[in-house]
Amino acid sequence: MRPIANNRIMRITFHGAAREVTGSMHLIEVNGRRLLLETGLFQGRRAETYERNLHFPFDAQSIDAVLLSHAHIDHSGNLPNLAKQGFSGNIWCTSATRNLCTYMLMDSGHIQEQDALYVNKKRQRDGESLIEPLYTQSDVRACLELFVGVGFNRPITVVDGVEATFFTAGHILGAASVQLDIKEFDTGKQWRVLFSGDIGRPSSPILKAPTTFDTADIVIMECTYGNRLHGDYDDARKRLRNVVNSTIRRRGKVIIPAFAVGRTQELVYALNQLDAGGDIPSIPVFVDSPLAVNATDVFRMHPEAWNDAVQHFLTEDNRRSPFDYEELDYIRDVRESKRLNNMAASAIIISANGMAEAGRILHHLKNNIENPDNTVLLVSFMAENTLGRRIQDGEKSVRIFGESYQVRATVEVIDGYSAHADQEELLDWVKDFDPKAINHLFLVHGEPVAADTFQQLLQARGFGAVTAPERGQSYEF
Repeated sequence: MRPIANNRIMRITFHGAAREVTGSMHLIEVNGRRLLLETGLFQGRRAETYERNLHFPFDAQSIDAVLLSHAHIDHSGNLPNLAKQGFSGNIWCTSATRNLCTYMLMDSGHIQEQDALYVNKKRQRDGESLIEPLYTQSDVRACLELFVGVGFNRPITVVDGVEATFFTAGHILGAASVQLDIKEFDTGKQWRVLFSGDIGRPSSPILKAPTTFDTADIVIMECTYGNRLHGDYDDARKRLRNVVNSTIRRRGKVIIPAFAVGRTQELVYALNQLDAGGDIPSIPVFVDSPLAVNATDVFRMHPEAWNDAVQHFLTEDNRRSPFDYEELDYIRDVRESKRLNNMAASAIIISANGMAEAGRILHHLKNNIENPDNTVLLVSFMAENTLGRRIQDGEKSVRIFGESYQVRATVEVIDGYSAHADQEELLDWVKDFDPKAINHLFLVHGEPVAADTFQQLLQARGFGAVTAPERGQSYEF
């Protein structure tokens, strides 16, 4: 990246989630200050992942402040490393995001430590030098001291000449779009930069709909699903009902790999609704993921984020919480988790991780995937080369913990639970803008096909300067 020759211009550089959906990180330089939007972990092949996450394309000590849209690891996960390398400014985010990051980053620190142990066993055998964890749980605790949680719709000065306001994005609990009102001191120019964060769905079963906007000079917008449509939540709940009922008739279990934050809470709420309506028989439901259990505690702490439909459900159906009812049990202890393997009766087990790559879900799949009475229900995005994707693609035999297992359980897929806006919902998010008033619209957080498709749709609607920047690409204004 070329250095700024003087302070008379504003520059935006896209260092991550540029023509990809991981490692979100965008740098804004203005008035001699450096403001970082997101500091996400890049997730890919092991060797590339470690090197890219370890080495920032800038001096961490030169960053004055960080703005974080939400707690997902591809947006927040490299913050402990940034602090470890010398960043000491504020990390601004919503209060719910700060609360979620407490658990998610500690969990990530544990994973970093375990990954380093795994890699070092092989390196030691091969006589190679050992590596250090990207960061540790101790580094996470130090990083959490830098977080400053703020409310939605409350303007705050984050660096000289830059005022930030968080608006509801509806993606997960605490997720925000970030509006930056910037004044260049030397030129007197004023800019409104709008960063969408990850945009949720207007019909979210739990959260309020994302805020839409009508004015901005520069827009940085996600386009994860710029080339596809989702099913709707009502249809997803009906399909969930059918899967549960058909499995109970076979006296089997429903095994659900689910992301710990967002997806698990949506499933629990949907099952709560089905139980309240008498649409499914009384059946034990177990949430078996320490991170999901902790994240659900945070959801309970923030009823102000729940939408009107949740409030209506609690009143009309006399339920005390969207995330609690008589048949539901949250599992923290490892021994309790192991007892589920010996349970003969029908049950629903929701466990992380969502792509079935690690965690307790592997034990539940190992113990249940060969029984034709059971159902493996896939409700999360399954990346290529993951166990979940292999099951989704219909492979008859899969390897779990290094051993081969026959897929005899019924496999069902429900795609209506995505937390990301689809193509039509993304277009709705920009519909109130005057295309001619936008100086530049940047598309981030999308694979090339999604970004290019959505770029063409926006241009067809009159948006002139629409760019899906490459990683490391800079723009000056």
